[in-house]
Amino acid sequence: MNNQTQLQQTLIDELGLSTLPPEKQEELLVKMTEVVLKRIFVETMEKLSEADQEEYSKMIDANAAPEEVEKFLTEKIANYDEMVKKVVEDFKNSLKQSE
Repeated sequence: MNNQTQLQQTLIDELGLSTLPPEKQEELLVKMTEVVLKRIFVETMEKLSEADQEEYSKMIDANAAPEEVEKFLTEKIANYDEMVKKVVEDFKNSLKQSE
């Protein structure tokens, strides 16, 4: 199971979306995943140096494999995985508070 699939399953479980029809679940998951990925991107860019941001852009432009990009980010950003988890947790908490 990839990270995006894990994220989606976590959102379904923790936010009680399993009672919704599958098509509604999918619609909400797409929107929520998009928001989380944007937040992770913003946080990532804030932590990278200007030179690393340029290198990251080159990797994306060259269609680097996701594993390669993740390896780059984990090397350049201390505690990258924890940062991602925190962004996801913060997002889930903000959704739970608005229920």
